[in-house]
Amino acid sequence: MEKHLVSFLFLFLIVGTSAFAQIKVACIGNSITFGAGVKDRDQNSYPSVLGQMLGNEYEVRNFGFSARTILNKGDHPYMQEQKFKDALEYNPDIVVIKLGTNDSKPQNWIYKDEYKHDLRTMVEAFQQLVSHPLIYLCYPAKAYTAERGINDSIIVNDIIPFITEVAEECNIKIINLHTPTSNMKENFPDQIHPNEAGARVLAKEVYYAITRKD
Repeated sequence: MEKHLVSFLFLFLIVGTSAFAQIKVACIGNSITFGAGVKDRDQNSYPSVLGQMLGNEYEVRNFGFSARTILNKGDHPYMQEQKFKDALEYNPDIVVIKLGTNDSKPQNWIYKDEYKHDLRTMVEAFQQLVSHPLIYLCYPAKAYTAERGINDSIIVNDIIPFITEVAEECNIKIINLHTPTSNMKENFPDQIHPNEAGARVLAKEVYYAITRKD
């Protein structure tokens, strides 16, 4: 009797654990993903709000790192950071990549011919994981100033088309975060980083993309 009880409990633990396994979501990005400028970023950054929206079936982790670029010759390449390795080791089921804003700076965009290659390198690194994650590429949010070197014209005319091409070539999905964040300058206090209301707009768009039934 005791032996059967132990076996039953062991089986229950296995089935119970698998039944409640969460879908792991990795949010890759720069300071906007990190939540710079957002009050109580642990609650109000866009990945945190996304996790609240998705509920207990999902586990959302924030792998945002301020000032980082897709470009490996940029001033702060994301793929050369431990944060990138951590994201890969997380072995996510879903990956949301929101990078490109800092690549538009003049010191980085001189290497624009390598942007598509470097973005594909990141995408393929996640595609090779044993979890075979669903990957989304995001258009960067609207930039309302060029004072920090970030150039919305380059984002619109160069970076977004590159992202579109890579998504098509790699057969992955796009989340447009540029259009929804346009005409809402009041939610970007420093004209680059969203406040809590702006972060919620980002979270909603990502939430709709993840939960949409195509």
